[in-house]
Amino acid sequence: MNPGYGIIMWLVIGALAGWIASKIMGTDKQQGALANIIVGVIGAVVGGFVTGALLGDNRGNNGLIASSLVALLGAVVVLAIWKAISGRSRLTT
Repeated sequence: MNPGYGIIMWLVIGALAGWIASKIMGTDKQQGALANIIVGVIGAVVGGFVTGALLGDNRGNNGLIASSLVALLGAVVVLAIWKAISGRSRLTT
């Protein structure tokens, strides 16, 4: 995610990415708003590392849509890993 957005935008994008990822992964009913934010922000970091490794590192040129998609990708990966490790389909905070 673009470092120029600031903490508020990171939380907003993270919350939206976490919520959409929880819908995709089927964990939305068990997962609260705080878990969505946490998963989304962690997902943004994970997604940034994954896309940086695959596509090269160009942090200053990420737009809002690109950052949101990267955060969503990372949040889905985080939820998939969580489900695989925990052996259940529920994420709680």
